[in-house]
Amino acid sequence: MVKWAPLKIPLSRRLQTLAVLIYLFVFIFEPFVAVWISIVLLFTPLAFIVVLYYAWVFYDRATPKNGSRPNKWWRNLRLWKYYADYFPINLVKTSELPPDQNYIVGSHPHGIFCLGAFCSFATEGTGFSNKFPGIKPLIVTLPSQFYFPVKREINLAHGCISSYAESIENVLGKPEKGTAICIVIGGAEEALNAHPNNYDLKLATRKGFIKLALKHGAWLVPMYNFGENNAYDQVDNHHGTSPPLFFGRGIFQYSFGIMPYRTPITTVIGKPIPVVQNSCPTKAEVDDLHAEYCRALIQLFEDHKNKYGIPEDSHLNIY
Repeated sequence: MVKWAPLKIPLSRRLQTLAVLIYLFVFIFEPFVAVWISIVLLFTPLAFIVVLYYAWVFYDRATPKNGSRPNKWWRNLRLWKYYADYFPINLVKTSELPPDQNYIVGSHPHGIFCLGAFCSFATEGTGFSNKFPGIKPLIVTLPSQFYFPVKREINLAHGCISSYAESIENVLGKPEKGTAICIVIGGAEEALNAHPNNYDLKLATRKGFIKLALKHGAWLVPMYNFGENNAYDQVDNHHGTSPPLFFGRGIFQYSFGIMPYRTPITTVIGKPIPVVQNSCPTKAEVDDLHAEYCRALIQLFEDHKNKYGIPEDSHLNIY
């Protein structure tokens, strides 16, 4: 039986729902809409708009690989505060990030839509810049996210960069310091494990970010999004099944839909691990730093899990 939302709901909650709905539209539906509109416009007197836009995209094609184009006004829109308050999403700082270093922040788990990582690193919804003054946050996303009209510009305004190693190296190789690049380490494969109260992390074989950290002397920072996997339910699936079949609540009812549940997500950023620059790290050096990172992530989880309702006998399973 469908459980309908009451008619009398505070305006603030309506605005929170609208903010998340806008995010989902841009993330899921906007690419199809934008491509369809572009094709239609090609057969109208407005075709020149499409031609000019794609000429601009060609001219600007290197930006996703060269540090993006974050827009302070866009990142500070009230919209993102409503987005954060919907769940709510909170950002917890456990240590300083000195602005004289660069950082690779490993975000775990992926969840369905990386809600916590997006809110804290692609927007100011949780007040990242106030908590970490002097640090420029960037977040890594798939190259395909820059293929679609308008969405490409939105991603750049958020401070998204392409997930190519070249993109990350271009940023870390700049003389300026104080950049924190957030990488959702588990990727799409980990999204298949995004079941409520699941603590499986795809990390054991993910060592590319370790090599990049060593090559550029970027300090490593573990980050865990407590509650991320509780934002949606997912149909039971065998390991490796794709794509994830997920569901949450609706806009006007609580029983079924694409909206995430209003469940708290707490993004905890751990203590940075100093990394000495090594342009040609050996496999053993990569493995040693990877093991140190895993230990730091596990310790971060164990230190904070009781605060967020995770049973004492629950632990991370790194595979």
